[in-house]
Parts: sequence; C-alpha cells; structure tokens
Amino acid sequence: MTDARAPWAQLPDLASRALGGAVVAANDEFFAARENLVLPWPAVARTEFGHKGKEYDGWETRRRRSAGHDWAVVRLGAPGIVAGVVVDTAFFTGNYPPRASVEGVAVDGHPSVAELEQADWQPLLPSVDLAGDTANAFVVDSDRRVTHVRLAIHPDGGVARLRVHGTVVPDPRYLDAGPFDLAALENGGLVTAVSNEFYGTPHQLVGRGLARSMGEGWETARRRDDGNDWVHVQLACEGTVTLAELDTSYFLGNAPGAASLTGIAADGTEVELLARTPLQPDTRHRFLLEDAAGVVAVRLDVFPDGGMARLRLWGRPTEAGRAELDRRFTAS
Repeated sequence: MTDARAPWAQLPDLASRALGGAVVAANDEFFAARENLVLPWPAVARTEFGHKGKEYDGWETRRRRSAGHDWAVVRLGAPGIVAGVVVDTAFFTGNYPPRASVEGVAVDGHPSVAELEQADWQPLLPSVDLAGDTANAFVVDSDRRVTHVRLAIHPDGGVARLRVHGTVVPDPRYLDAGPFDLAALENGGLVTAVSNEFYGTPHQLVGRGLARSMGEGWETARRRDDGNDWVHVQLACEGTVTLAELDTSYFLGNAPGAASLTGIAADGTEVELLARTPLQPDTRHRFLLEDAAGVVAVRLDVFPDGGMARLRLWGRPTEAGRAELDRRFTAS
C-alpha cells in the first residue's frame, strides 16, 4: 500500500461519476448499492438501519457461503492509462474485504454486460491486503489503455469508494469530427499547476458538463497581497484555440474581477490569447480568438483571486498535435 497523497493520486479519477463513470454490473449488492462506488464526494457515516440491516455509504455484498469472490465492473468516464487505485473502506470495520484485486480491459463503443464478460481482462493490480476504514492506495504499473475496470473483493464485504487515477487517452477519431475542447479532461486536457486551490480542485474547471453549484468549480482563498491567482492547463494536444469560455456561474460575491489567457508554445514561447478582460459574476463569458498560434498549454490568470466554474478552450489540433494523438492512442 502507498501514500494516498502520492503524485499519481493527484491525477484525475477516471472512474468518477462526475466524469461520466458508472458501475455497470456487480454480482451482488445485497446491503448497499454498487453505484455508490464512483460517487465523487467522500463517503459519510450513516446511522440508520433498514430492513436489511445497517445502511452504508458504499457497496456491500452479503456474507458469502460458497467458494469464489464478489466483483463490480466500472465503465470509466474517460478511457486512459491507470497509474494508481484507491480502494476506500471508509466506515467498513467488521465487514470490509480482507483482500482485493483489479483488472482492466479496452472495449470501445458501448458494450453490453454480456460482451464485457467475454472480453480479454488483464491484471492491473494483483490481490492485495486491505485495511478497514482506510483509503487503501496502490500504485499501478501499466501502459495499457483501458475503458473498464473490474474490482474483485475476496471473498465479500463492503467498499465505500473506488478511485481510479490516471491519464486520459482519447480516441482521436472522435476528435476529428470538428472543433473540440482542447482543455477538457475527457479529451486529454490536464491541470498541471495551480497557485491556490483552497476551496475547490482545479480539475473541476475542465470537467464534464455544466457546474451545478459553486462547489463544482475552482475557488481560491482571498488574496492579501498584490499578486494574482492562476491555473496551468496542458492541452489534449498542440492546437489552435479559436473560442474560449470562462464560466463564473454560481460565483456571485467571489468571482474574479478580470482574467487573461496566455498560450504556451511547444518551445516555451508565450502567446497572448486573451488580454486582461473584466468578468461578471454568475456569467458564461465567450470570447472569439483570432489568428491564434498553435500552443500546447494555456495559463488562466484571474485578478486578483476568486472562483470559476468551467474553462473551455475550443479549437483544432495542429498537424503535429494530431500526429501526437495518434501516437499516444496506438502506443497504448
């Protein structure tokens, strides 16, 4: 078991429901529903009892009276290469599984459960010991792109959350259909640095869909100096950004007063994409960017601080960027 604060644990959770992950099958969920495994928020203690016994915020199977083990299949919200997993047994003490293992498979399209059962599953994490009421974190050594993972618990018991941290590897054929969001996590964008994330993780800036509350965005602490806050986003590939969306939805008394966008070219040269521009609270700002050069990353500066719900950077890959997408996809 490794430290849950390890660098790989800072990568996005590919299984999270917030990214579109789902538990598509489980052999048993007698005491607690399988869907709880991929909820994006931490598990909470529950005190109520139902007809089947004490209720838990997680997935829990009945006591096994036969040989074998229990399992759950998770469709990742974004296919990618897994760097580590967290099997969180929060609040499961006398009923957690003593061991667990994880397998992965790549099945493109929209496979049925029956098709997944027949797929060529490969080990990602061998059978490992678990502790109760613990975020059990394990590094995964793999360069294989997967679309689904299968968690096996030996022999039975309860798991609160399954986190599958890794790097997104999109299928470039879907990105050829037209302009796409070069910053989106599901397309391979990634937040690589941030000045401050006191109230909300910057990964949410490039997450799926619209934010539903202020808690689903990125928000900094209040600055008490003359500086400003910023976030650095590595794009899915080198591309030209033609439309930027800076969405301050739900941020009313804490939206930034202004923002700017700076592109970083492959050679490290900085390119101004959007000059410092005033922002309004609770507003989806859209800016057309003309004559943009190809960049591999973008820095969003907010002045002086505050919160933002989403950052969208629409554009197209350069020739070099498209070739890199192909290389990553075929290599995995």
